[in-house]
Amino acid sequence: MNQEILRTQHPSTEQTFSVLLSPTRRGARLARLARLLTVAHLGAWGLSSETAAQIVGELAANASVHGRVQGRDFQLSLAVSGQRLRIEVTDTRGDSVPPGPGAVKAPEDDHAENGRGLLIVEALADHWGVVPGPVPRKTVWAEIDLVR
Repeated sequence: MNQEILRTQHPSTEQTFSVLLSPTRRGARLARLARLLTVAHLGAWGLSSETAAQIVGELAANASVHGRVQGRDFQLSLAVSGQRLRIEVTDTRGDSVPPGPGAVKAPEDDHAENGRGLLIVEALADHWGVVPGPVPRKTVWAEIDLVR
């Protein structure tokens, strides 16, 4: 007797995107481009992008301002695995590592125009952190749970 076993396979939820971006002194333009790329790719994957775009914008702005080394690009990576989106921004200023989760402080001047990017990331991401290396790089990452 020949029996056939039917298995239900769930579609793969693995999606990745990575791009090198050249940091310039005009970090706002670069952060905007990174946000637009994020929105486009997450939209193509059928995922909501509002929170991710905000996180990407903050991390890209930090990379273009604080992680900038002339002639060296930084990398934006997006990866969906299961029910989680991971955002990574890697720059080549490994000597300039930001404070990690729980250690970020608000600027002392309430009217300061910058200094709140990682506070925004901390508020929006389900998890985030900083990974040093390999020299001369560092990666700031954030994860968003796609199912709430």
